[in-house]
Amino acid sequence: MDTAVDTASVVSLLERGRTLATPMLRAAVARLAPPMDAVAAYHFGWTDAQGNPAHGDGGKAVRPALALLSAEAAGAEPETGIPGAVAVELVHNFSLLHDDLMDGDEQRRHRDTVWKVHGPAQAILVGDALFALAGEVLLELGTAEAARATRRLTLATRKLIDGQAQDISYEHREKVTVAECLEMEGNKTGALLACATSIGAVLGGADDATADALEAYGYHLGLAFQAVDDLLGIWGDPGATGKLTWSDLRQRKKSLPVVAALAAGGPAALRLGGLLAADAAKSQREFEDFSEEEFAARAELIEEAGGREWTSQEARRQHATALAALDGVDMPGRVREQFAALADFVVVREG
Repeated sequence: MDTAVDTASVVSLLERGRTLATPMLRAAVARLAPPMDAVAAYHFGWTDAQGNPAHGDGGKAVRPALALLSAEAAGAEPETGIPGAVAVELVHNFSLLHDDLMDGDEQRRHRDTVWKVHGPAQAILVGDALFALAGEVLLELGTAEAARATRRLTLATRKLIDGQAQDISYEHREKVTVAECLEMEGNKTGALLACATSIGAVLGGADDATADALEAYGYHLGLAFQAVDDLLGIWGDPGATGKLTWSDLRQRKKSLPVVAALAAGGPAALRLGGLLAADAAKSQREFEDFSEEEFAARAELIEEAGGREWTSQEARRQHATALAALDGVDMPGRVREQFAALADFVVVREG
C-alpha cells in the first residue's frame, strides 16, 4: 500500500505500550498455578521451551499501545490505561492459544506453538486461565470505570468467539458472501481492537459517546488489519509472517481474497470455485499432500479473479473509515496524529 508511515513514531508508541504493560502482565501470569505459569511464559516469549529466560517475539503490542493512547484521548495519563492494556492483551492471547490449536498451526512468531510444545490440554487450560485473569485485572480496581470497562471487554470477547465460530463454520461451506466474511472478521478482529481503543478512555472517565467513537475507529482499524492479514495469509513472505507459504489456503479458509474472487464472476472465478468445491470433499490428510504448485495455482486464480486487488482496496476503505471516526472525539492534536500513524502502520505491515 502507498500510505506513508511515521515509523519512528509508531515504534516508539508500540514500545511504550509493551514497556508499561509488561510488568503488570507478568504479575498477572505469575498468579497461575504450575505448570500453566510456565506454559504462558513460553507463549509470551519470556522463556524458551525448556523454561530458560528468552527474548522471543511477543507480538507487535498494537492493542496495549491503543489502550494507553485512548486514555490520553480522554485527557488522562497513559498509565491510567495500563490495566485495560493488560486485560485486552490477556484476552487476545487467550484467543491465539485456542486458535492455534483449532487451526492446527504449528508456528507462531517464528516458534513452535504452545499446543505443539506442551500439548493441546495445556493450550486449552492456559487460554482459559488468561481469559479469567483479564476480568480479574480490571475488576480488582474496584471502581465504577473498571466495571464499565469490564462490560465492554466481556462483550468484545463474546464477539471475538462468535467470529472464530463463524470462521470455522465457513471452512466447510461451499459459498460464503462478502458480507458474511466482513461480519466474521469484524467480530474476530475488529471487536477486540475496538475495545482496546476505548478501554483506556473508559478507565480515564470518558463518557459513552467518546468511548463509542473511539471504538468505531478500532473496529474499522480491525477490519483493515484483517484485510491485510488475509493478503499475508496467502501471499505473505514466510520469513516475515512466521507461517507456512499459502497458509490460509492450506487451512481452506474463506478469507476475503477468496470470497471476493468467487463473488467476482468470470472464468477465473468459475475455475477457482470448481477447485475449491473439489477441495472441500477431500480429507485433511489428502489436502495436506497437495504440492506447492497446487496451492500456487489457487493463489493465481484468486489474483486473476480480482480477489487480491479488491482486498487491498478494502483495507484502504476501512483505514479511511477508521480515521473519519476520530472526527467525533475532542482530543489533543498529538494524540490524534499518533492514532493516524498507528492506522497507517497496520495497513503497510509485512507480517
